[in-house]
Amino acid sequence: MWYGMVSPIFKLFHQMRNSSFYITKPIVYECLSHGPFRRCNFSSDSGDSQCLTKHRYKWAAYEKSATDNDPHKTSIILFPGQGSHFVGMGKNLVKLPKIKQMFQCANEILRTDILRICLEGPASKLSKTIHCQPATFIISLAALVKLREENDELIRNCVVTAGFSLGEISALVFSGALTYEEGLHIIRVRAEAMQKACDEKAGAMITVFLNPGSPLKLCIAAAINHCEVRHKIQNPCCKVANYLYPDCKVIAGNKEAIDFIEDHAGQFGIRRTKRLPVDGAFHTPLMFSARKIIANSLDRMGDFQRPSIPVISAVDVLPYRGTMNIKRKLAMQVIRPVKWEQTMYAIYDRPPDVPFPRTIEAGPGRQLGAMLRMVSRGAFDGYSSIDV
Repeated sequence: MWYGMVSPIFKLFHQMRNSSFYITKPIVYECLSHGPFRRCNFSSDSGDSQCLTKHRYKWAAYEKSATDNDPHKTSIILFPGQGSHFVGMGKNLVKLPKIKQMFQCANEILRTDILRICLEGPASKLSKTIHCQPATFIISLAALVKLREENDELIRNCVVTAGFSLGEISALVFSGALTYEEGLHIIRVRAEAMQKACDEKAGAMITVFLNPGSPLKLCIAAAINHCEVRHKIQNPCCKVANYLYPDCKVIAGNKEAIDFIEDHAGQFGIRRTKRLPVDGAFHTPLMFSARKIIANSLDRMGDFQRPSIPVISAVDVLPYRGTMNIKRKLAMQVIRPVKWEQTMYAIYDRPPDVPFPRTIEAGPGRQLGAMLRMVSRGAFDGYSSIDV
């Protein structure tokens, strides 16, 4: 059980009970009861979920029977993940009293002044996994409080939501599946477990920008062979950790494998690389110890609510369902690749005559917007972000 300040006051984040400053148990969020997806019948095609074919997924965000609303008045809300943070984020949000309450609650659960770290840094401190993950989570949900003040219709008419890595926890809170306090607890455990895994097994990550037809699988196989032969590493790891957009992936694994890819990129049709400033191989088996810690923590938590609107998991590109499904995916998430490109295809694929909803990026940065532009120019035309 966690104690502290409740979430902001609006339909997706419940009102403070009896207007009291403290609560005796986490508030259960009042979810939207009239979401346009309530009548959808979700199903998935069988087969390899890694398939990039955008017609693979039979459930669809554009089902005309799902909503009576003008598509132009509906929205899709996306939540960013680790790496989108920057010193000073939150300065355009904290003037709202509800957001100050969110940070006060977070300070109690996290046992640190997270708002001060967001506003003042330094960057080296904010960039630590144990700080940037909860900071990104809080700023993302705080951005929705601001959005609600400016355009409540975009909140009420959200038809589907998704998040990049830790952003899925933000999306689950937004959907009413988790309370704000539960989300903070999961984020704290997740960040500490991932940092511990990094300390135990150092890794690295690199973004690769590919030429069409680049033999990426051959490159990864060569990097693994390099680790085994040259460095005598047993069971080395080198995998695609993030599918960002066509011809752009993030590779993660042992540092020696990532060094090899960086040094031999041109030989495998990689036109450009960008090393990520992390000391771990997130979303690979090198995070297995973190998965165990997260799973054990989730098992000790009670039941969650069923999401009030579809929250699409980038683990398998399918909507989250009930408690067991949520707990399983959140634990598996840290060792499975983020299938963001596939998720965007699944959400935005539609017949030519069906217009796109507006897309809102809720959180720091505009990285998800940049990736959306590479996946669907039509969807990107309706994109906007919230100034945090």
